[in-house]
Amino acid sequence: MARIDLGQITRLSPATVTAITSDLLDQGLILSLESEEPKTPQARGRPRTLLKLNPDAAFIIGARLSVNNIDLSLVDFAGEVVRENRTKFDSAAADASSFPEILITAISNFLKEAGVQRGRVQEIGIAAQGVVETETGQVAWSPAFAGRKIPIVSPLQDAFGAQCYISNDTNMITEALHWSDPNRYSGTFAVIMLDYGVGMGLYLNNQLFSGASGTAAEFGHANHIPGGALCRCGKRGCLEAYLSDYALVRAATHLPEDTDPMTIRAGVRGLAQLLEKAASGDENALKAFHEAGRVLGYGVARVIAMIDPKRLVLTGAAMRAFSFMEKGMQDGLEEALVADLRNNFSLDVMPWNEDFIRSGLIAQSMERLDKDFLGAAERTAEDAPRRDNAEMPA
Repeated sequence: MARIDLGQITRLSPATVTAITSDLLDQGLILSLESEEPKTPQARGRPRTLLKLNPDAAFIIGARLSVNNIDLSLVDFAGEVVRENRTKFDSAAADASSFPEILITAISNFLKEAGVQRGRVQEIGIAAQGVVETETGQVAWSPAFAGRKIPIVSPLQDAFGAQCYISNDTNMITEALHWSDPNRYSGTFAVIMLDYGVGMGLYLNNQLFSGASGTAAEFGHANHIPGGALCRCGKRGCLEAYLSDYALVRAATHLPEDTDPMTIRAGVRGLAQLLEKAASGDENALKAFHEAGRVLGYGVARVIAMIDPKRLVLTGAAMRAFSFMEKGMQDGLEEALVADLRNNFSLDVMPWNEDFIRSGLIAQSMERLDKDFLGAAERTAEDAPRRDNAEMPA
C-alpha cells in the first residue's frame, strides 16, 4: 500500500510515516515499487509508490516432531510458506545421543534443496509431542522418542547460528487460534487435542501459559484413576490411557488395561476402523467412545473449576468420533461439576487440521522477528530484548 494509506490506518502524520518507512527501507525489511494502478488522463504527477514487505529479508524454519516424522516448513518474511518437506526417522531408536544429528541433517538437506544459505535463517521454531521443557530446550518425554531428555535447542543453535525455540504442539494450536481469530480466542481459553496422545494448550489472561519450566497443561498425563489403565508414559491411570487412540482400541477390543500401548495397533487406521464399527452400531465401539466421553467430561470439569475459561476447544483426529462421545462427556461433566460452574463457558468442536501447529509456529516467529527488527539500527545492547529461552513465550 501507499504511504498515505498507512497514515490513514495508523493515524500517524505523513512526516512520521515517511521517517519510519525510510528506516525500514534502509534495513531492507520493506520494498518500494511503482503502483500498477492505471493513470487517468486527468491524473497529474508521478504514479503512487507502494510499499510491501520484503519476503527475502529473513527466513524462518518451522519443524514439527512427531512419531517417525520430522515435518519442515520454510517461511519467508512475508509469512508465506515457500517450501515443505517430511523426513522419516525411527522413533523406536531415537534418543538423546542420536536424534540431534538426525534433526540437524534433515534441516541441512532441506535448506540445500531450497537453495537458502544457513545465514539467512533467523529462527528455527520447533513443536513437539509430549512433555516439552521450553526453559531447557529439551523434550523431557515423548512418544516420538525411545529415550528421555532429548536436547533440541542447543544443538540447533550451535549448528545453524539461528535462534531456536521449542514448544509443545498443542500450545502452537492455541497460538494459531488466537492469531487467526483474536476476537473469539482471547482472554482465558483452553484447547484439548485428542489424537495419538492427549494434549492441552492454555491461554490465561491473554497470554500463552506454559508454567515455570514450560511443561504446564499436561492434561493427558494428569491422573484419572490411581492404579488404573497403563499409559504410554509408563504410569497407570492417566487421562490419556482412557482417551487416546490406543486407549479406545484397547477398550473396544476388551484387552486388559495393563496391555502395553506399544503393542496395540491403533493410529489413524485403527481409529478409522473403530469409527466405522460405531457407525454401524457395534456395541463395543459405541461403549468405548461413550466411556471415553465420560472421562473427557471429568477432565474438562477440572479445567473449568481451576481456570474458569470462557471458551473450550476440542480438536484432534478423535473429534471425528465426537458424536459418539458427546453424551458421555455431558454426563461426566454433570457428575463432576455443579451447574453454577459448568454453565459459564462455550464449547467449540473443531475438525482436525495439522496446519494449526505450523500456523502457531509461524505466528510466534513473525512476532519475535518484528520485535527484534524494530529500531534495530539504533538499538543499544542494553535496550535489546534478551534472546534466551527464559524471556520468550512458549
